[in-house]
Amino acid sequence: MMYKDGEILMKKTIILGLGFILTVVFSSANAADYPTRPITFMTMTQPGAQIDRLTRGLSQRMSEILGQPINVKNVTGSHGTVMATELSKAKPDGYTIGVTSLTAYTYAPHHAKLIYKPENFDYLSMVALNSSGFISKSDKPWKTLKEAFAWHKKNNKAMVAMFHGADDRDAIMRIARSEGVKLSLIPSKGGPSVIKAVTGGHADVGYVGAILYKHVEAGSIKLIAAALGDRLPPIPEVPTLREQGYDEQVEMLVALVAPKGLDEKAKAKLLAAADKLANDKDTQDFITSNLLMRPVTWGEAHVDKMQKDLYASFGAQAQALASMD
Repeated sequence: MMYKDGEILMKKTIILGLGFILTVVFSSANAADYPTRPITFMTMTQPGAQIDRLTRGLSQRMSEILGQPINVKNVTGSHGTVMATELSKAKPDGYTIGVTSLTAYTYAPHHAKLIYKPENFDYLSMVALNSSGFISKSDKPWKTLKEAFAWHKKNNKAMVAMFHGADDRDAIMRIARSEGVKLSLIPSKGGPSVIKAVTGGHADVGYVGAILYKHVEAGSIKLIAAALGDRLPPIPEVPTLREQGYDEQVEMLVALVAPKGLDEKAKAKLLAAADKLANDKDTQDFITSNLLMRPVTWGEAHVDKMQKDLYASFGAQAQALASMD
């Protein structure tokens, strides 16, 4: 049977049209049925770090709600910017979610050349505020960060400090400059690496999250400055940075973050699951009693506003510092 060119073209057009329709139908069905396969939670710390433990606890609980396994992938480097870079390239289908410090999306963009922008992400919810502070080995001859700088200045020694990310690194740099003490900086891959460096005598001072508590209790390290706006309740005798005369505050806010343009149906299910965890006593006890992190307000509206406010605040701070140089 012979077909004219016009008939052949029409048949091809019909076939292509049907293929497109079927693709849209199946894509919509898959989105409606989300999740139909395992999900990946990316985190920016090494295994064993406090945020890694938080990520694994949340993945287990959210897996039970969503009915699919949630795997954890550790992507370390530059306190979350390496992970954020990888997350920005992921498909916004709900199968790749970050559990990360907001620093990579609020502070780092003002101080580093990055291939992503804060608007390249959907911010789903805050989950915790990681208690944090500056530590030293327990046998060091100082009790506070102020005393540590005084000791190094008196003995004409450079202070070796291990940092977590750009925010705590820059804070300790500004403090060292104001104290007239030379500083040697070492990057970390998370809390365990900081603890190892400090207890091993490779760093005089280190910045670390709530993982510090068990090591303080064990007697291997001591807290020399609380980095938050108030003192850490388990160690109330140690003053904050501001109480020691430094106009500094470092907060490790942890949030659920997704690639921009997250599928709306997948997003709705993720937000519903997050809302359940926000109101689940077991989850909140895990965060506050087990991990010793601070509670936060969950929800998309709150984290979205928090990200924008912090980004603007750090931007103003960066401009002020630049004008002083």
